[in-house]
Amino acid sequence: MGGAFLEWALEAFSGYAAVDELYEGPYCVLSAVDNRQFKRVLYEVLDHDPTHDDIEAFLGRLKTALDDRELELKGLTTDGSALYPEPIRKVFGDVPHQLCTFHVIKDLTKGVLKAVAKERARLGKSKPKVKRGRPSSKEKEARRLARKSKDIQQKISDLFQNRYLFVKRRLKPSERKRLMQITRGLPICASCARSWITFTRCSTGAVGRRRRLASCRSCVSG
Repeated sequence: MGGAFLEWALEAFSGYAAVDELYEGPYCVLSAVDNRQFKRVLYEVLDHDPTHDDIEAFLGRLKTALDDRELELKGLTTDGSALYPEPIRKVFGDVPHQLCTFHVIKDLTKGVLKAVAKERARLGKSKPKVKRGRPSSKEKEARRLARKSKDIQQKISDLFQNRYLFVKRRLKPSERKRLMQITRGLPICASCARSWITFTRCSTGAVGRRRRLASCRSCVSG
């Protein structure tokens, strides 16, 4: 990709680019796009998973194309892959590097729902084994275990039926109250709920967004 196409792609270059990788079977397509003009600037097809060397070489092509036209890169956006930070520093120095909010939200959503599912599975394993049928009034221990099993099953059902609340962008006051109720006594789920609420509040502001997004992600992965 070069010549007339590259001239067209960079004729009104905004100074901001997004770099991403797309996997198709055994192939990987690296692409660089003007993040304001939405024009593809460069791409490269690999027959293997990309390495730091591949990313560095690809970014080097982008830098050469910009330098040849005396254009400045003001910012670069990528997903959260560990492939990018080191090559970006090597090729572009301290150019501002931000994470794509779409990918952060996608990763957070996946992590939160996975954590909630694991908690449901843990609760399922903690249910006491009880005999079939209703225990008599004289079987105090059996009645206690039956109540405990029923309470745990209710928690499992609540988490499943209300799992969408953990990843909803804007919660109504009643929904937030419900979320706090069903996570009471479940530290992992409560942490997920707090992290998501914090994220949805912080993600609407631009100042310090990257740091706060990273903080929310660490809470979920932890």
